[in-house]
Amino acid sequence: MKTISFIPLLLAFMLSPLLFGVINRTKAFFAGRKGPPLLQMYFDLWKLLQKGAVYSHTTTWIFRAGPMIGVAAALTALMLLPLGNFPSLIAFPGDFLLFAGLLGLIRFFTVVAALDTGSSFEGMGASREVFFSALTEPALFITLATMTQQTGQLSLSTMFGAASNNDWLHSGPVLGLLVLALMIVLLAENSRIPVDDPNTHLELTMIHEVMVLDHSGPDFAFILYTSGLKLWMFGTLVLGMALPFSGGNPWLNIAMALGGMFGLGVVVGVVESVMARLRLLAVPQLLIGAGAVATVALILTLR
Repeated sequence: MKTISFIPLLLAFMLSPLLFGVINRTKAFFAGRKGPPLLQMYFDLWKLLQKGAVYSHTTTWIFRAGPMIGVAAALTALMLLPLGNFPSLIAFPGDFLLFAGLLGLIRFFTVVAALDTGSSFEGMGASREVFFSALTEPALFITLATMTQQTGQLSLSTMFGAASNNDWLHSGPVLGLLVLALMIVLLAENSRIPVDDPNTHLELTMIHEVMVLDHSGPDFAFILYTSGLKLWMFGTLVLGMALPFSGGNPWLNIAMALGGMFGLGVVVGVVESVMARLRLLAVPQLLIGAGAVATVALILTLR
């Protein structure tokens, strides 16, 4: 059982950078271009790991520890998530609170590492990140609380293990609202359009990217890899609600889960291809809307 529980973590460890390739190729298709190779992120990570890192004299150990703590927290959070019929490596009642706390830990050390540079530019990005996360986290908590109420389970592993396709027949509106709210959270937490543009270098619109401008070499590789792990995490949550896997051949379910994960990458690429980035003043409205949608789902569950 423990060997099987390693499979979700192992798949995330190996395949999470591939999601960026799927998203970029989808965007290239809509733009009429060939686009980068699917494995481009692996090439970038390998190239960055071969380089040296440059540190400012104004930085302390916090700046160097931030990327490594981010990767460690992301991998620990992935241990709490099941995939398909395969249980998570770690499961206990209330583990979704630890999961949310680990996401907060990643953000905290990214923010303090940016502030440690003493740059007002990175401080601006850190301020935006913290402000938007304060609007995103309630939507995530309410979504997980609704799933807890829906399934009667307090652990992420048993929560998604108890979900089934029959839930769409009995609670279709609730699950639809939860998937919508969680998709908005996914886009916000991973700095994707319409909340943020991961490819922009305009100082007036940058949020996440501005916080990591001073990182280089292996440190920047850790940050990029952590971004892939976060995208995989939220993709797992979305799939657990949109495509519940219960019963049947576990290996077939894991194959379907992987197909759904990369299909979600295509969806993100389509969203980024057909939508423009929102104005900064409109982003809080979108995030508050996600919280409102999740709240409506919770009210419907309590009826």
